[in-house]
Amino acid sequence: MIDIQLLRKNPQEVAARLATRGAGAFDLQRFLALEAKRKALQTAAEQALAERNKAAKEFGQAKAKGADVKALLELGNRLKAAADAAEAEASKVQGELQDFLERVPNLPHESVPIGGSSEENREERRWGTPRKFDFAPKDHVDVGEGLRGLDFATGVKVAGSRFVVMRGEVAHLHRAIAQFMLDTHTREHGYTEVYAPYMVTAECANGVSSLAKFEGDLFKLRDRDLYLIPTAEYPVTNFVREEILAPEALPMKLVCHSRRGRVDDAVVSIASAATVAKDIRSYGRRRFSAPGRHFRRQSRSRRSSPAAWLTWT
Repeated sequence: MIDIQLLRKNPQEVAARLATRGAGAFDLQRFLALEAKRKALQTAAEQALAERNKAAKEFGQAKAKGADVKALLELGNRLKAAADAAEAEASKVQGELQDFLERVPNLPHESVPIGGSSEENREERRWGTPRKFDFAPKDHVDVGEGLRGLDFATGVKVAGSRFVVMRGEVAHLHRAIAQFMLDTHTREHGYTEVYAPYMVTAECANGVSSLAKFEGDLFKLRDRDLYLIPTAEYPVTNFVREEILAPEALPMKLVCHSRRGRVDDAVVSIASAATVAKDIRSYGRRRFSAPGRHFRRQSRSRRSSPAAWLTWT
């Protein structure tokens, strides 16, 4: 979430930078109205509290002198009610402001080119050469079904449409990819393997992304404050939530293999790559580094894909 002090100090600059992400990324007038209302109510609440304290002091002094304090008592009750009402209203507006801020996206980096779609993303680097075939390559779904490794009929029977069961060598490949990923990062790159819960609390989910904005993309347990994780990033990031790490403890390099549960994955066409991806597991890496040692570059394209995100550590 964007630093509230930056927003209060120069909201116009923030609005200009967020405008490069597309229309509607940041409602400047809405923010200014909420901030002005918050300030006014906070001032009113503070004044009401000061008047209440003053009346309480006068009440104590009058009572000690044996004076009639009935009028002062009534005044104190009225001021208490006014102070409580002002504080409640200020708290309500603060909640509205917090909800607004949680929906505001991050500021794009100045070095990233501005684009209207993923087609305008800039290629940062390329490794290898795409293979060329002397025949028409098949879709991975056709290959998997031909090998009897992707069983959509059983997937539908078990979990409904757009789910798949993996069998035989395809299931073996699925497991091997996860093992390869974990072994590569733990043995060659110094990561520590962790295995995390498949569910997180609302507080944890909100610490990774905006729950106010993306709650509809998550599966929530009925009558429980728990959500199925869409990626391993959700639980692993929260390992150090509300903690201050000593410099000597950094970098902390963690790698995790988990299931992924996200609503948008369950509504994709069967013929798309995302259909199988949703039943493959999530492979997450997290490296916690000292300030200045970690840089994330984000595409400003409004429809950028996950591939448009590059991370240097």
